[in-house]
Amino acid sequence: MSEEEKILKEAKKLAWEDRLLHKNWKVRNEANIDLAALCYSITDPKDSRLREFGPLFRKTVADSNAPVQEKALDALIAFLKAADADAGRYAKEVCDAIVGKCLTGRPKTVEKAQAAFMLWVELEAVDVYLDAMEKAIKNKVAKAVVPAIDVMFQALSEFGSKIIPPKRILKMLPELFDHQDQNVRASSKGLTLELCRWIGKDPVKSILFEKMRDTMKKELEAELVNVTGSARPVRKIRSEQDKEPEQEPVSEIVGLGAAEESIDDAPQELDEYELVDPVDILTPLEKSGFWEGVKATKWSERKEAVAELTKLAATKRIAPGDFTEVNRTLKKLITDVNIAVAVEAIQAIGNLSRGLRTHFSGGSRFLLPVLLEKLKEKKPVLSESLTQTLQAMHTAGCLNLVDFVEDVKTSVKNKVPLVRSLTLNWLTFCIETSNKAVVLKGHKDYVPICMECLNDGTPDVRDAAFSALAAIAKSVGMRPLERSLEKLDDVRRKKLSEMITGSEGGVPTAASSATIQISGGGVSSMETSEGSFVRKSAASMLSGKKLLTAAPGSKKGGSVKPSASKKGEGTGRHETAKSIEAPEDVEPAEMTLEEIESRLSSQIQADTVGQLKSTAWKERLEAISSLKQQVEAMQDLNQSVEILIRLLCAVPGWSEKNVQVQQQVIEVITYLASTATKFPKKCVVLCLLGLSERVADIKTRAHAMKCLTTFSEAVGPGFIFERLYKIMKEHKNPKVLSEGIVWMVSAIDDFGVSNLKLKDLIDFCKDIGLQSSAAATRNATIKLLGALHKFVGPDIKGFLSDVKPALLSALDAEYEKNPYEGPSAAPKKTIRASESTASVAAGGLDSLPREDISGKLTPTLLKSMESPEWKMRLEAIEAVNKILEEANKRIQPTGTGELFGALKGRLYDSNKNLVMATLTTIGAVAFAMGPTVEKLSKGILSDILKCIGDNKKHMRECTLTSLDSWLAAVHLDKMVPYITSALTDAKLGAEGRKDLFDWLSRQLSGLNSFADAVHLLKPASSAMTDKSSDVRKAAESCIAEILRVSGQEIIEKNLKDIHGPALALILERLKPYGASQAISMVPTSKNITKVAKSASNGMSKHGNRAISSRVIPTKGTRPEVNLSVQDITVQSQALLNVKDSNKEDRERMVVRRFKFEEPRLEQIQDLENDMLKYFREDLHRRLLSTDFKKQVDGIEMLQKVLPSIRKEIVEVLDILLRWFVLQFCKSNTTCLLKVLDFLPDLFDALRDEGYSLTESEAAVFFPCLVEKSGHNIEKVREKMRELTKQLIHFYSATKTLPYILEGLRSKNNRTRIECVDLVGFLIDHHGAEISGQLKSLQIVASLTAERDGELRKAALNALATGYKILGEDIWRYVGKLTDAQKSMLDDRFKWKVREMEKKKEGRPGEARAALRRSVRENGSDVAEQSGEVSQSVSGPTFMSSRRNYGHPEVQMEVGHLMLNTHAGVSGPTDWNEALDIISFGSPEQSVEGMKVVCHELAQATSDPEGSTMDDLVKDADRLVSCLANKVAKTFDFSLTGASSRSCKYVLNTLMQTFQNRRLAYAVKESTLDSLISELLLWLLDERVPHMDDGSQLLKALNVLMLKILDNADRTSSFVVLINLLRPLDPSRWPLSASNESFAARNQRFSDLVVKCLIKLTKVLQNTIYDVDLDRILQSIHVYLQELGMEEIRRRAGADDKPLRMVKTVLHELVKLRGAAIKGHLSMVPIDMKPQPIILAYIDLNLETLAAARMLTSTGPVGQTHWGDSAANNPSSATNSADAQLKQELAAIFKKIGDKQTCTIGLYELYRITQLYPKVDIFSQLQNASEAFRTYIRDGLSQMEKNAAAGRTPSSLPISTPPPAALNVTSPEFAPLSPVHSNSLNDAKLLKVSEATNFSLPPSYAEENRASITARGLSSENSLGDQRNERFMSGVTSGTLDAIRERMKSMQLAAAAGNLDTGARPLVNLNDNLNHGLSSPGVENPVQGTVLPMDEKALSGLQARMERLKSGSIEPL
Repeated sequence: MSEEEKILKEAKKLAWEDRLLHKNWKVRNEANIDLAALCYSITDPKDSRLREFGPLFRKTVADSNAPVQEKALDALIAFLKAADADAGRYAKEVCDAIVGKCLTGRPKTVEKAQAAFMLWVELEAVDVYLDAMEKAIKNKVAKAVVPAIDVMFQALSEFGSKIIPPKRILKMLPELFDHQDQNVRASSKGLTLELCRWIGKDPVKSILFEKMRDTMKKELEAELVNVTGSARPVRKIRSEQDKEPEQEPVSEIVGLGAAEESIDDAPQELDEYELVDPVDILTPLEKSGFWEGVKATKWSERKEAVAELTKLAATKRIAPGDFTEVNRTLKKLITDVNIAVAVEAIQAIGNLSRGLRTHFSGGSRFLLPVLLEKLKEKKPVLSESLTQTLQAMHTAGCLNLVDFVEDVKTSVKNKVPLVRSLTLNWLTFCIETSNKAVVLKGHKDYVPICMECLNDGTPDVRDAAFSALAAIAKSVGMRPLERSLEKLDDVRRKKLSEMITGSEGGVPTAASSATIQISGGGVSSMETSEGSFVRKSAASMLSGKKLLTAAPGSKKGGSVKPSASKKGEGTGRHETAKSIEAPEDVEPAEMTLEEIESRLSSQIQADTVGQLKSTAWKERLEAISSLKQQVEAMQDLNQSVEILIRLLCAVPGWSEKNVQVQQQVIEVITYLASTATKFPKKCVVLCLLGLSERVADIKTRAHAMKCLTTFSEAVGPGFIFERLYKIMKEHKNPKVLSEGIVWMVSAIDDFGVSNLKLKDLIDFCKDIGLQSSAAATRNATIKLLGALHKFVGPDIKGFLSDVKPALLSALDAEYEKNPYEGPSAAPKKTIRASESTASVAAGGLDSLPREDISGKLTPTLLKSMESPEWKMRLEAIEAVNKILEEANKRIQPTGTGELFGALKGRLYDSNKNLVMATLTTIGAVAFAMGPTVEKLSKGILSDILKCIGDNKKHMRECTLTSLDSWLAAVHLDKMVPYITSALTDAKLGAEGRKDLFDWLSRQLSGLNSFADAVHLLKPASSAMTDKSSDVRKAAESCIAEILRVSGQEIIEKNLKDIHGPALALILERLKPYGASQAISMVPTSKNITKVAKSASNGMSKHGNRAISSRVIPTKGTRPEVNLSVQDITVQSQALLNVKDSNKEDRERMVVRRFKFEEPRLEQIQDLENDMLKYFREDLHRRLLSTDFKKQVDGIEMLQKVLPSIRKEIVEVLDILLRWFVLQFCKSNTTCLLKVLDFLPDLFDALRDEGYSLTESEAAVFFPCLVEKSGHNIEKVREKMRELTKQLIHFYSATKTLPYILEGLRSKNNRTRIECVDLVGFLIDHHGAEISGQLKSLQIVASLTAERDGELRKAALNALATGYKILGEDIWRYVGKLTDAQKSMLDDRFKWKVREMEKKKEGRPGEARAALRRSVRENGSDVAEQSGEVSQSVSGPTFMSSRRNYGHPEVQMEVGHLMLNTHAGVSGPTDWNEALDIISFGSPEQSVEGMKVVCHELAQATSDPEGSTMDDLVKDADRLVSCLANKVAKTFDFSLTGASSRSCKYVLNTLMQTFQNRRLAYAVKESTLDSLISELLLWLLDERVPHMDDGSQLLKALNVLMLKILDNADRTSSFVVLINLLRPLDPSRWPLSASNESFAARNQRFSDLVVKCLIKLTKVLQNTIYDVDLDRILQSIHVYLQELGMEEIRRRAGADDKPLRMVKTVLHELVKLRGAAIKGHLSMVPIDMKPQPIILAYIDLNLETLAAARMLTSTGPVGQTHWGDSAANNPSSATNSADAQLKQELAAIFKKIGDKQTCTIGLYELYRITQLYPKVDIFSQLQNASEAFRTYIRDGLSQMEKNAAAGRTPSSLPISTPPPAALNVTSPEFAPLSPVHSNSLNDAKLLKVSEATNFSLPPSYAEENRASITARGLSSENSLGDQRNERFMSGVTSGTLDAIRERMKSMQLAAAAGNLDTGARPLVNLNDNLNHGLSSPGVENPVQGTVLPMDEKALSGLQARMERLKSGSIEPL
């Protein structure tokens, strides 16, 4: 026994660990072998020995000795097979050891390591295994990475995605894609493809594609095409194997059972959501400024903020978090006023739903009601996003059917039908996408909802309900619906049953097809999985085809063959069986030499075979020669061909070194191939590798090539080529490739291309041949492609577009050597094989192959073309282009029908760029598809031709390019019908028609004869009478081509439909062929022959221009005068033909806008048409000429006759102005200067005629004039400047200003400078007219910040001019400015002041004050045109039709203004739309809006307590504002001669609004101002009576004014009317035919305002507590202050009605409120110096009324101290206290007797009882009834309770009115009550016949003169006391005469006090003031004798302070 054997023997006694780690490798080796054997012998997985072995392997597998390591792996495999899942505890250490040591070892070691890994997976140690793989792929040695990828590939393909989590693999792959080693990259691609088989292509693409390079992406895309079917696991984990030990995954029978099994076993496609990691979006959202952005006031900022959320939420999976606040914010944003923000918010919700899924269920339920409510919006972009978001909420699992029952119930009851129908549509979607269990659970709730909706009034809602019910039936069957169906009528039951039957009928079909499909998939997946079971490497997936295994080792054929044949027998078709078997014959099975010899023994001599095996080459040569002779002598070769070939391949074989032997062998094989009638393909396969190597050898090349050619004749070149691709591609010898390609060139020359798969050949050339590093190979490939070019033509270039430029140029040179021969290139040799016909069909006779792209045209792609986002649509179109490129622009028609439908929709896209892209794509599709496109294109050609009518040149060019592509695919005759119909389409513009004719001419010019062209003759003939000369010219050229290609006979047959100039042209052209015959054949009339004659004459003189006659249908076929006729012949006609002119129709077409737009082509064509119609020929020819000199002549012609044709000019002025605009836009200066010379004369002539521009004419001319005023030539600018100033005088400053302001926004700086100067001019010369538009100075002021110095200077000058006119008031109009701007303005204003002083122009602002005074001239009383304003209106009757908007009839006593209207079918559908139509529509259009408003008002009035009225009240001001603006437009419109229908509607709508007190009260003061002034102006307009129904309109205006005064807020009415007493802005007056002065007009207007004020003042006694006295007093104060003392004195002597009226209102207020009136001066600055004029008037009135004993309060009314101190104590009155008390009580009892003032009266009575507790009130009521006394007693006790609770009269509820007996007061109190004595003074005041004391200005007593002058020096208190004493003494002894004397002295005192008459007017106050009794000044309406006087004044000041704090008043 040797030493070694001893060691081995001893070692066997050692423990396992010692043996396995022994230092002797042989010991270790033997130990591993023994361990493996032991493990195999263990049958129980729980055997304790296994636990002992487990820890040992981590060291053994890492053995340094390779053979030992291999044996250690064997032991590990045995251990893992014996163990169970419990062994997983050792997995980590062992796997790490294998990764570290085994993957870089020998191939056998690597293979065993991989097997060990697979067993670990089988033992469920998957996570440990994948951890090890993560380490393995990071190995720096690429050799170790590939096995790791391969083992992952094997694990996935065998165990499937349920065991191997794809998520882990997906994380590993990205770093492998960029690996430097190509084998690693190839393996990673293979692993990716395997993943696609398990989890689907889309998840893999979306997760991985963004992480890989474009090249890798492209390669994978190409490979993915071949990944089909789903995969099934072929191996189970150990635990599952234990459960089902007897079942084996082998099934021989492929039938229904197998299909079902495959369905069950097939794994579901994994959800991509589960494969990605969640992303936290709340943190980045916080950082992005989202919360600030959503609160921004600018919509764009809000949108950006929400867009950030949308972008973040677009991630595939969002990490859960607290989204509560986000949801709240989104809920607000859904209802955002800006639609873009709302859409973005809705999209964000959709993204959140998809990303959060079930974690968003709470948010979804919170947001769902708002989203459903929002469905009422009709905007497509909004409804689309809503639908997508709602669907996403359901599909993502945020909501299920049970969750939103209540929301759906609410939504289907929504009043908007759209909400109901879309909700039901969404419900249908949810039902269809829910599983049966959920629908079963929720159907009981939804069926009643849907049944109820079947009775809805809207068809869409009913249809949606039907769909929902059908969906329920489809899901859960008919049973739930049976009971419901019984309740329906027959029609509905039938419809529902049909829908349900239809949907259910579709179910089985779908199911069966699905089953079939799945079963097919099952078979394919089984095959695929079988294949993948064979595959051991991931890279093997990358062949792109099914794996081709080596011939000898292939057992696949044998295994597949039986099943295939069985399948063939099952189908019962012999051909099918044959076709399935045929491929199996190709691969030869293995056969040993012994078998071959035994089979050949009878045919070939044994010596010969023996010699072939000899090592001596001579013997072999002799033997092969002998064999050749024997073969040639054989009679029946067919039986022995295969065995002979096998013999030659075996001996001497292809490795023979002797050339002569080789040659002989090849010759024998060639002989066999050529002689045998059927040469098997197996033989070819056996020889091909050897032959390809022989081709590479120069000595045997000729023989081998000849042999290959013979093979091609035998079996067809297609098969040879296919096999050679792989051999040549993989062979290491480059000569094999280059020489093989050379043979291919000869083969193509011999056999042509009909038997070849050209796609594969071209791909081989591109990918292998041209990419080769060997020049010989590249050159051979170029020759091969050249040979191909000879047969297939230039189309081959499309397949080679991505080749390097150098190779492309070489290819082009080769193409020239081999020009395309087409069908004439016949093959030189034929194929004997019977399959040749089949191969022809496979190869295709259509030269190059066409690719089936139907799989790439996914529904997603087609749907993207309809996306609301233009970028998505563009991407979809580009994707189609990419698909075409990938298919080398050669596609099959399969599946393109839907593509054409989608592309057709894009031809009408709003985005023109997309339309152009679509046109290009359609052309490319047509070209790629070839002739079949005509049948499959769904008539898309007609839609393409519509695009040629576009006015953009690019679009038309694109269309023509598309037509060229179409023509390349189909012949012109197929296109002619579409082109003919396009040319006859009236919508096709002139440019489009011209381009189409030019295109046709080009196409026809390339043809010799084309009979179908005659169909184009008629449209071309019609075009000869087109108004555009270009079209006529193009049509003429086209006709010439049509005549050439059609032939004379065909033309003559079709002449009967041709008329006019075209006939003349055709006859002229046909003359050489015998035109006389043609003429005789046509039934011509005299007219036609005349036309022909004149046309032919014209042709000889003027060419194409001669044919310009228009055939006007209304005047027969009489031709108009020809251009060739001299001007002399038309001199007798009028220059302007206005007989048929309809100026109004033309003006309606004018779009009135301030901004200038360049004239469009169709506008220019319309202008030319109008000029041809109304201008004499010589004139319009000159004006429309392209020669500027002729245009100048035309203007001179007009200039000469201008004085005599003024009236005609007026009729066509709009046309002339459009022509002038056209000249302004042209660049010729001479013509422009001539126009600018002519225009002033024209406007002077129009002014003399008494004509003023209409708004339409202004809208045509002004924008252009303003825009072009910044011309670059100074002379032109000057002329334009003067012309604009002239037009301002001629038209109107107010109407011109908006156009000039628009010019300030121009891009041309010179224009802006000119416009700024014009604004200055307007302020300087028309300041009064534009006083209402001075806010526009903000725009001018903003220009002071511009960079351009000239522009800044101009803006400063304009503002300085404004300062000169307005003075300091200008700061109110310039808006917010920076300090720098203010500084510049200050400097410029100071400069202006100095300049004015130099020129002695006074101070800034003085001119304006003077202007105001001059405007207020008194005029004589004008007869009242408006009639009495005391008409009454009967209540309106309403038609309450639900669907039809009926219009209410208002019956008025003043004239029975009947407005019977009917609902417009296309009218507005809701309130807001109606208001928009009223605001922006034409007068006629706005009627439809007013109908809706009236209907809504009627509905609300009929239900005053409903919520509708509340909504209307909120919108009342907006409504009245719209209507007020509409009054002028409707009256102006009717004054043009139109019907007064719109006027009646607008007045009626206003009437209906103001009949409702709530609505009337909600109208704001500013709106009321504009409405009242507008109505009064139209009442005074002398043109109204002459209108249609003018008298009725006047009466309606009267009655409406009465309603406004009755029901509107009286405070606002007072304030508005007092403001309107000022002279009205002249621009407010409508244009009048009379020459009445503005002063006279203002006088009439003021009289009407005074009448309105009288109406209000008459009822003031009853409404005193409904008005805000503070506000009225403020407006009186402002009025008086603006007038100033000087003006008041002047007017007092001139009997000025407005001033008298204001005094009357003030007098009435003082009379009714007494001294308490001073408590209502909170809005009057009583402490200003000098004192406000109103204070003196109040004092005077108090004094006068006290003297006349007409005051209820006898407090110290003469107090003139208006300070805020309450220190003044009233002096004791001279009258007795008892008398005063009696008088006070009488007034109070009178108030209690009136139900409107009873509460106030009771409160005052309660105050007196508190002040005088000893006075017995009831003793004064002895004569009153018991009921009255009881009422007072109860009322006082109630007041006591209220006082204890701290409630004042303003907050008290109106107490029960006193009994009827109260209305008759006791006679005892009659003399005491001054209210009963209707004094003469009061009566005179109300008749506006002023009492004498009011004609004097306010004045103090003479005695007070000293105190007035010394006012500032004395103490206020002492002065107050003195004045009180003096006044009281004055009252007792004074008479009215004495008062007058005192007032005269006060005038002098006021003059001495230098009262400032030009006091700055008070600023306007906010409208939102508190009205009525809530004013603080009304707490104590009547002053008690003991209550201090100043309490009221103090409370008024406090009120004023409160207003200042709340910001409702500006500090004065």
